[in-house]
Amino acid sequence: MRNYTTQMDAARKGIVTPEIEIVAKKENMTTEALMKLVAEGKVAICANKNHTSLDPEGVGSMLRTKINVNLGVSRDCKDYNIEMEKVMSAVNLGAEAIMDLSSHGNTQPFRQKLTHECPAMIGTVPVYDSVIHYQRDLATLTAQDFINVVRLHAEDGVDFVTLHCGITRKTIEQIKKHKRKMNIVSRGGSLVFAWMCMTGEENPFYEHYDEILDICEEYDVTISLGDACRPGCLADATDVCQIEELVRLGELTKRAWDHNVQVMVEGPGHVPLDQVAANMKVQQSICMGAPFYVLGPLVTDIAPGYDHITSAIGGAVAAMNGAAFLCYVTPAEHLALPNVDDVKQGIIASKIAAHAADIAKGVPGARDIDDKMAEARQKLDWDAQYACALDPETAKAIRDSRSPEDDHSDTCSMCGKFCAVRSMNKALAGEYIDIL
Repeated sequence: MRNYTTQMDAARKGIVTPEIEIVAKKENMTTEALMKLVAEGKVAICANKNHTSLDPEGVGSMLRTKINVNLGVSRDCKDYNIEMEKVMSAVNLGAEAIMDLSSHGNTQPFRQKLTHECPAMIGTVPVYDSVIHYQRDLATLTAQDFINVVRLHAEDGVDFVTLHCGITRKTIEQIKKHKRKMNIVSRGGSLVFAWMCMTGEENPFYEHYDEILDICEEYDVTISLGDACRPGCLADATDVCQIEELVRLGELTKRAWDHNVQVMVEGPGHVPLDQVAANMKVQQSICMGAPFYVLGPLVTDIAPGYDHITSAIGGAVAAMNGAAFLCYVTPAEHLALPNVDDVKQGIIASKIAAHAADIAKGVPGARDIDDKMAEARQKLDWDAQYACALDPETAKAIRDSRSPEDDHSDTCSMCGKFCAVRSMNKALAGEYIDIL
């Protein structure tokens, strides 16, 4: 029988949980070093006690950078089988977390399937599900209705929930006064904002925060404090609305830790490249080192169809400067629900960003695979190169589709016998170098 409530509670009591043991091994750390970080809130191990299929991971800036994949059905794209195909593809490609953002249909069976079968961390945004669960329009829901859905998701085994606790009725006046170009682009944030406007009541996730903390402590659910006022365009980056909300998220982080509830803090959004590092440092200071979970950041607004690249550029800089968790962005961002190929493209771009940042941060062992790739390339060992690749199938398919001629089959079709590696290997071995 477990004699602790959450991973944070266990760490503070000096109890080595199975999850802490697994994560410490994955991160090449001692359990003592990891427990100290978990106890301080600088690492979150999102592990609902009802998620029995979980292969736990740690989220923190001193660990390997993790990535999240957003999935889920909508009114226009409502095939749960396709979503499950995306889930399995994401897990196989190395995603550490899946967020089910479904906004249509009977969501609970899919959510329960994820927490019974998926080894990745599972996250949700309960405010989306509230309208769907009750099948009532937003204005008719009560504060308790929202809280009850948080409990439902906790019971179902969800490891982390995004809750937009940081906007209040004061935010309504700020948005009207500061006249942002994109107002609020957070879907959950906009729903909370709309509910406050229509009912005249305070944000239920802020007003009833203590009740939510009790639920999260009971099931060991990590709160991902949503940034409702994240910038949706470069013009709104690092403005008063964003920073004022971040200050409140810092206060809410402390309150959660007092309940032994783990916290991640969500961040921008669309941010000019020269502001990304500063955004990371401000969050680390205000939120006392709590893991930072960023969407992108996207460093330009003009690349629809290529926003997986836009976000990978920002994500690499963000993670290098302290972000712990990157939410992937696909080529379909701003355009449509991503299909299976979009999901793959988004994951690979985000994994590249995370890996590049881990190398820059000096995460132990991060560069080992790159060194293996260099050795394989020096030997012109193509199978070894594929084994080192983030996406071996694509790498092999590209080479095979444009294969070299037989007399230089050890090279590729770009350089042929002009291959620098081939020439150097022969020269250093004292061999004749034929070019024509």
